[in-house]
Amino acid sequence: METVRSYWVDTMLKIAGPVIFALEKDSLRKQMPVECRQEDDGRGQYTYLEALGRTLCGIAPWLACKGLTCGEEQKRQGLAAAARTAIKNAVTPGCSDFMNFETGAQPIVDAAFLCHGLLRAPEELFEPLEKETKKNLILQLKKTRTRKPYYNNWLLFSAMIEAFFYYAGEADWDSMRIDFAVKQHMQWYKGDGVYGDGNEFHFDYYNSFVIQPMLVDILNTVGHEYEDWAEVTEIVKKRFSHHASVLEGLIGTDGSYPVIGRSSAYRFGAFQALSQAALQNLLEPDLSYGQVRCALTAVIQKVMQFENFDHEGWLKIGVCGSQPAIGEPYISTGSLYLCTTVFLPLGLPASHPFWTEADSPWTAKKIWSGENCVSVHSI
Repeated sequence: METVRSYWVDTMLKIAGPVIFALEKDSLRKQMPVECRQEDDGRGQYTYLEALGRTLCGIAPWLACKGLTCGEEQKRQGLAAAARTAIKNAVTPGCSDFMNFETGAQPIVDAAFLCHGLLRAPEELFEPLEKETKKNLILQLKKTRTRKPYYNNWLLFSAMIEAFFYYAGEADWDSMRIDFAVKQHMQWYKGDGVYGDGNEFHFDYYNSFVIQPMLVDILNTVGHEYEDWAEVTEIVKKRFSHHASVLEGLIGTDGSYPVIGRSSAYRFGAFQALSQAALQNLLEPDLSYGQVRCALTAVIQKVMQFENFDHEGWLKIGVCGSQPAIGEPYISTGSLYLCTTVFLPLGLPASHPFWTEADSPWTAKKIWSGENCVSVHSI
């Protein structure tokens, strides 16, 4: 399925390229506009770290992918090198694009997305960094410890940062921040593969935007450190797999999907959990790789048929083109790049069944064509 994969790669690069290549040149602040619902609301102090962290979170598995064909490998190498320079510029005092990690609550969020990206491709995004850049990166990330996260999905942001410190060999990584986040989310589980966002259930995509992907990857990184963490890891993964199946069932016959709840401007980032389940071989048995590929491709094509970019290639707030009313007060241009997380399966080589299995109709197509198929049941 080389043509489908090529479409995914080119679409990902169209979205992510402007962020990474501008930051590589230390000119993201100069080039990226700051669109938000209310002008001059201060989002400019956060939007650049948002763009970096969220973009890397989505493209990291592809940057770490091995055995690519010549043309794709050249693109991968070019973007990976640019991403490393981008990280350097973001954490080096004196650079034009030196980013804010210490003022306001929002940097806790996007430092976590940055760490998630680093953990998804450490051999490309962290290990090759110069010693001084690693030192600066750790220093900036530790600045987020001066503020506490809100009592909801934000607990996972602090936990993700600490999980990265664990990976990086920082002796002072804080197991308590991780333990609190894990235990609270186990208590906030509402059933049938869904966690509350805090004590309350929210009818939105935050289980896929944040909660389930981060919970799984935090435990993948540190779960072996304590017996009680190890005990919940498989439970968390089972719930994650089920939630991925629910997401697949929401994809309509034409690739559209219900636009529900806050942060809808993250577009097809709503399907991060489904994409990660494919990446990590955590799909439930009733979902084939071929049907998931076709379903996600349909979503990407549906969204990309609209004019989602300004004349210089930067994302605009909206789901289908420019729809600024969809953006919450906390949404700005940099926020939108969480949409890149739909591309996580590009971390699977072209020889993987995700790319080689024959096209197969996804659940909605099966049902609405009259096919006798099994529906998703609760766990």
